[in-house]
Amino acid sequence: MSLPQHIVVEFTEIPTLKNPSLICGFPGSGYVGKLAIDHMIEELKAIPFANILSSSFPPQVLIQPDGTTDLMKNTFYFYKGSSNDLVLLSGDAQPVTPESEYEMAEEIIKICDKLGIKTIYTLAAYITGVFSKSPKVYGTSTIPQIVNDFQNYGISTMNGGSITGMNGLILGVGKRKEITGICLLGETSGYVVDAKASKIVLEMLLRMLNLKLDLTGIAKKAQDTEQLVKTIEEQMGQRTGGNSLSMPQHDKKLGYIS
Repeated sequence: MSLPQHIVVEFTEIPTLKNPSLICGFPGSGYVGKLAIDHMIEELKAIPFANILSSSFPPQVLIQPDGTTDLMKNTFYFYKGSSNDLVLLSGDAQPVTPESEYEMAEEIIKICDKLGIKTIYTLAAYITGVFSKSPKVYGTSTIPQIVNDFQNYGISTMNGGSITGMNGLILGVGKRKEITGICLLGETSGYVVDAKASKIVLEMLLRMLNLKLDLTGIAKKAQDTEQLVKTIEEQMGQRTGGNSLSMPQHDKKLGYIS
């Protein structure tokens, strides 16, 4: 018999926002969405206003920069723009069971209702199993017209497969509440923390939002990713007698995240 899951939402304030959209970044393959959302939060100087804590998160604490410990949580931030406001959700972890993922998604949608959010963006990884020198951005949406508009941004439309985890589930649950959902996925091998994929996803998101942001920090991390991949390729080449790197490939038609 499984134990009941417990979710606690702690608000420090409930901001009054103007036509807000929610942007979500959770830890997953390549940390694509997590790196992107944390860069946005830092550059926009977004203000935290709520935490979600759950017994469905992994049983561990995180060590903070000041040396202290804290429970894993998902944190909401807000940013007030010139025309539209943003709510940014950065997660320390995703729930570990299907039941708790659904429960968490429902809780997030309740917060969207409370804040008047009508559009949700999730940032994720499109896993290929190979290193790409020029990664693409893939996209899907709950609205056909938005899917049709992807071509205007150079986004490749997903036409099959699935998106696992919170980045997909939030969109599905939100759709039932008539909240528009958009997922942008950066092409990544799935083998390394991929700031290069994070950067291209963030650039695409900013274009769609018509928002300017300093990308210097994440660009440096993207360079670090490129250097890491180069080192791995060189090491693998040495082990295989100079042959090119060969990694097991996932079917690209099965674009997914974890």
